[in-house]
Amino acid sequence: MGVTPGETRHLGTPEEQQALGAALAALVPPGGVVFLEGDLGTGKTTLTQGLVAALGFDGEVSSPTYALMQVYPARDGAVLHVDAYRVEHAAELYAMDLERLVEDSRLSVVEWGSLFYDDFPHAWLLRLDYAEGSGRSVTRVR
Repeated sequence: MGVTPGETRHLGTPEEQQALGAALAALVPPGGVVFLEGDLGTGKTTLTQGLVAALGFDGEVSSPTYALMQVYPARDGAVLHVDAYRVEHAAELYAMDLERLVEDSRLSVVEWGSLFYDDFPHAWLLRLDYAEGSGRSVTRVR
């Protein structure tokens, strides 16, 4: 995936989603934020696994749906992984020091983060969808 908003990539396997995440890790600048949107099961966490691994974390990366946030200590700096699926008001995560965590991270990945789009105008926004037939598609919205 390049850097052009509107570009779509079709991915047939979870390994291809992870490889795309690894490629994105090199494109998103230090301190960057990536929003991931898409239905349940479209591969948001799978793509995040590739991002985090490419930055040097070799442990397990899972969806922080119930914890809301995970911080992975990676070689290239901490990676913040947020799942805002259950968050009804942005203040819930700000009360957990979201701003400082984003500032202190090499990369922040936010699943279901529409409550925070306006707060991070330079963030990448990727939309994951089920592709026709099999696999998934990923579109860079911004």
